[in-house]
Amino acid sequence: MAEHLASGLLEACVVVGISNDKLKEVYESQQQETSIPPPQFDPEILQVHSPPFVTKESLREPGLGGFGRGQCRRSFIKKTSDRSMVVPGSTTASEQPKEDVSVPKHLDLVALPQLCFPGGLQVSKEQRDDHFHFLVFTDVFGNQTHGVVVQYYRLIQLFQEGMQCRNGHGSKAPRLHIPYSVCVISKQPYYTALKDCLSCLLGQLKTCRMADFDERVKEFAAKLSLVPVPPPGPLHVMFTLRPLTIVLPSREDKDHPVVDLDLHLPFLCFRPRTLLQIMTSILTEQRLVFFSSDWARLTLVAECFMLYIRPLRWHHPLVPVLSRQMLDFLMAPTAFLMGCHLSHYKEVAEETDDLILINIDEGTISSDSANIPEAPCSATQCFKRRSRSLQLHYDVHTVHQGTCVDINDLRVKRRKWQQSINWEIQKVTLEFLVNVFRDVSDHLNYEHRVFNTEEFLKTRESQDQPFYKKVLETYVFHSFLKERLCRKTDAFTRMELDTRTEAQKIKAGVEILRRPTMQELAWKHSCPETRLSKRLGASLPNLGEENQGSSPRKASFTRTTSDSSLNIPAKPVRIFKLPDFPPPLVYHYVHHYYTEVTHQLKKAMASLPSGDSGLLARYYYLRGLINTLNSKHLEALSDFQNLYKTDIELFPGELVQTLVDSLQKEEKAEAERRPELRRLLCRPKSDEKTEAGPEEHVRKFTMPKGPLRSDEFVKVVQECGIVRDVATIHRLFEALTDGPQKVVDPELFRVFYTFWKETEAEAQDVHLPSEVIDHLDNDECVYKLSSSVRTNHGVGKIAMTQKRLFLLTDGRPGYVEITKFRDIEDIKISASPILLLRVPSLKIKSTLRKEVFEANLKTECDLWSLMAKEMWAGRRMADDHKDPQHVHQALTNVLLMDAVVGCLQSPKAALAASTLAYYDKMKREVPVTVPKSTVETLKHRINPSLCMVTPQAVDVLLYTPGQLTFSDGDQAETPKLWCGLSSGTVVVFDAATWSMQHNCIQVGTKQLNCMLGLDQEQVWIGSQDSVIYIINTRSMSCHKQLTEHRAEVTAFALEERSLRPSHTQLYSCSADGSVIVWDVLTLKVKKQFHLDCEGLKFIELYNGTLWCGGKDCMVELRKHGVIQRKISLPGAAVSTASTFSSFLLLAERGELWISSADSGELWVRPLTGEAGPCDRVTLPGCSGVTCMIRVKNQVWVGGHAGGPGPSGYGGKIFVLDSERRSSQKELQAHADSVRALCSAEDRYVLSGSAKRDGKIAIWKVE
Repeated sequence: MAEHLASGLLEACVVVGISNDKLKEVYESQQQETSIPPPQFDPEILQVHSPPFVTKESLREPGLGGFGRGQCRRSFIKKTSDRSMVVPGSTTASEQPKEDVSVPKHLDLVALPQLCFPGGLQVSKEQRDDHFHFLVFTDVFGNQTHGVVVQYYRLIQLFQEGMQCRNGHGSKAPRLHIPYSVCVISKQPYYTALKDCLSCLLGQLKTCRMADFDERVKEFAAKLSLVPVPPPGPLHVMFTLRPLTIVLPSREDKDHPVVDLDLHLPFLCFRPRTLLQIMTSILTEQRLVFFSSDWARLTLVAECFMLYIRPLRWHHPLVPVLSRQMLDFLMAPTAFLMGCHLSHYKEVAEETDDLILINIDEGTISSDSANIPEAPCSATQCFKRRSRSLQLHYDVHTVHQGTCVDINDLRVKRRKWQQSINWEIQKVTLEFLVNVFRDVSDHLNYEHRVFNTEEFLKTRESQDQPFYKKVLETYVFHSFLKERLCRKTDAFTRMELDTRTEAQKIKAGVEILRRPTMQELAWKHSCPETRLSKRLGASLPNLGEENQGSSPRKASFTRTTSDSSLNIPAKPVRIFKLPDFPPPLVYHYVHHYYTEVTHQLKKAMASLPSGDSGLLARYYYLRGLINTLNSKHLEALSDFQNLYKTDIELFPGELVQTLVDSLQKEEKAEAERRPELRRLLCRPKSDEKTEAGPEEHVRKFTMPKGPLRSDEFVKVVQECGIVRDVATIHRLFEALTDGPQKVVDPELFRVFYTFWKETEAEAQDVHLPSEVIDHLDNDECVYKLSSSVRTNHGVGKIAMTQKRLFLLTDGRPGYVEITKFRDIEDIKISASPILLLRVPSLKIKSTLRKEVFEANLKTECDLWSLMAKEMWAGRRMADDHKDPQHVHQALTNVLLMDAVVGCLQSPKAALAASTLAYYDKMKREVPVTVPKSTVETLKHRINPSLCMVTPQAVDVLLYTPGQLTFSDGDQAETPKLWCGLSSGTVVVFDAATWSMQHNCIQVGTKQLNCMLGLDQEQVWIGSQDSVIYIINTRSMSCHKQLTEHRAEVTAFALEERSLRPSHTQLYSCSADGSVIVWDVLTLKVKKQFHLDCEGLKFIELYNGTLWCGGKDCMVELRKHGVIQRKISLPGAAVSTASTFSSFLLLAERGELWISSADSGELWVRPLTGEAGPCDRVTLPGCSGVTCMIRVKNQVWVGGHAGGPGPSGYGGKIFVLDSERRSSQKELQAHADSVRALCSAEDRYVLSGSAKRDGKIAIWKVE
């Protein structure tokens, strides 16, 4: 049997009290003078009980009473002396007492006696009430254990040796009440559950003889050691400890601690403003001290605040209970959170400085010199509003209910209410943190792990600056940043995504250029007295069609979440009840107990509805733990292996590695013979190494100190957040370097960076009259404003948005539209005579007006000409290619031109800036004419690599249908586009708006080959690493993996049984010829067979027949794997092509279409009759085909062009009539080869390209 259960409830049970020697002193003092009150004593550890309590060896050592000690231990040595005074029922003088109390090596109990009696150990002449309090222990590595302590008094009469005393009669010896403490230590903070357990123990201790005291405590501890801690998720564990039934709640997820306390206690003790002050003090890492007259409140209140700030974590000393002897801890110079008895309040306040003193009993917070900054205004108002809506009083909730006559029924009702209020409070506090830190990710550079503190602070409200300046310097915030940089999907991330406004969703889909939109300006000027922020951040405009100009402007625009954001119901939970405890100190009884637990778990699994993999995973986990304890190692490994199919997040890597290392030779040989365990034997070490990588810190952006070469310049520009695209940065490098030495001087970069940020800041304060704002679209932003110039429409300033140029007239501000960029016909510079001078002027001709706009821009003329031409060319490129990102890129180029001219301040500045005119140069030097068929068929383009430094190849696409109207919060019903990129990254778009929904779901590290959607709940993904990954479409997480394949997974085929939908089966194939049939609900392998078909990459079901295609043949099989016929591929095709890229089965036409990656021909082979000559379909200008799909009566073929053109190898799509086999359209699709095609409900076709282009095109199907 395993020595120690890592996930067991009990770590140790310790008894603390007075030794017999001290009792002798008490007796002597009371005999001499009974009027003197008993003195205080130093408490001592009397007993320590920790697992394991029984082992197999104990069967051979009956003298040990079934209790084995298999661990290395230290000892607390008890003093020995001539004991003339003994406690009734204790060890007599004739017996040899044990002289040490053994302690497990991993426990440090040096300070425990003082913490069990923090107010001192006082013998009493009167009976006192029992008292509970709670402890937190933190080791040097920051790992926490938790303790629950009960103090109770026991009546004991001391007497001289030889005197007889029964039931307290027949002796005049003093009657004293001796205090004892029993402390239960656990790795998990089960405060309520352990308090209930100790309450049950107290009932036994008060009625037992002192001689039975040790045995009762030992038996109690042994029972708790049999209780496993439930894994994270919707399964709680219940057990009975007479007379109570006790529930162990599980953690919400693996990164969230157990919540087993009353989270509403601080709301009853403090007002909302005080709560926020305490939370702010914690977030800013102050030195906090809690005070209360009740020791129990200290830990519970402190732990509540630790949960309030999740997912941020407190990494400093946490000692909620300090005894009098420990008060010097308060002199520590570092941040800490500690707790003291209220009687020490005045003493602590007088002798220490810079402390935040919190009186729990009075609900106050005070500090003489420490500065507590106010929390951000908007988040504070939202928190106060939410707090007022909480129903915090249980009696009010149950006033209409009858009286419970059963204590366990009463406890069930109370527990249900407590879980509900805890859930509501966690949502309120999480919402507060989301409102405070929502914009942090906008200032993170994920590639270089840099956070731009300075720029983040500039976007904060002025009155909120003190708070953020302190918080940003804390380790609490630094750890939070590291989790954001890992793209961690936790409760914070989910709420932040769920509560984004439409503007924020659009901003997430484009690279940020921070400027206020017209909607924000309108709000700012319409209600300045109520606005919460001067700079609300900028959402980049919607760069699609200009159809939003008439949309109403919202009067409210805040940072806080909406009222519907907290309508998140608590997840339903299932409770697993453990069998009644056996005699816990006898091995064979414990063995039978574990057997019974596994039997009950098996029954619970059988009763689960099909497809409930979440609960099934929890049952597998528990059964694996129990089998580990019961020394059934192979069964335990099998249970843990099943977690790959149910929830890989629960997989206990360290425990599995320990099990594998402990296998005997016979067990290891048996494991090698079992396929499901063979792979598990070689995985844990590699997994462990992957997880245990070096922890990288988050750096702050700092200005460079030395000259910057090209690669260094790219890194610095990306770190500071100016631009991410590498090609654009290289053009900027060329613009800033002049001369033979291709380096950028650090001072020049500092000037450039300062000018860029000053321009950005000035744009935040642009004032436009409401009359002007009304002429612009809601999503437009003013990016550049000239100085006052003379024009043919009067004097004013020229303003540039992403859509147009307009004149902001001086005097009475007015609006004169110059032109929209798509309407420009010509731009040129001329010299206008003014008095005796010829002043450079800019002339812009629009297709909508006969009159030419002319502005005497003087020294600004060259720059404005460059900018206007670049925006004109970018707008034209965006319209031709239906790609709004071209406008955004042109806008970035324009702003960089402005910054280059501003920092160089030389006659050649405009010439240097012209290096950045990418689109204008392309328009002049390499004019690209998009064919009419392409323009008419192409609807839109999106960029899945937008959040990455370089474009990624789109290897596979999947469209999952949904509906455009759905209930609030039901995001799973929206249609989605799933994009598999290089290195195992999946990006998800909302197919209704084409906005990016999730920018990084990581599934392995290899290329993805195929995807399949199931019932709008799952997406199956086949990878080159031979694993099938399953993504839950609601949680957007990958918690399941199927590892039965031994080569790369290449294709899926789904069989749906309409009569028995619960038995849906899915076929997967891999390159080594293996085909596996899966039960979709249970993820069990129904059948597996191997085909003699090299390079198997195609599988499809049609009319009950399975078709599989490989390198040189097509095989027709029955669904159970029996081959019906084998069709050889055309000899001409085999001799011409080195590899076949795709197969298309048109079974109703009796045709098989075959393509090759290095040939521009398609081969069409009949499925019936003898093998004869194949029909060839030649694709003009195509050098290779990569993919084919059927849409209605058309075949869409994706490939690459025949040779290098102006932009390298181009991607083409050919639309063929499937009957005539003739080309209907030839589409200029991408700048690189087409890698993937998918159909969206036969209305649209989506194509993805290789990494030189890396974009997705959306095509209309006719």
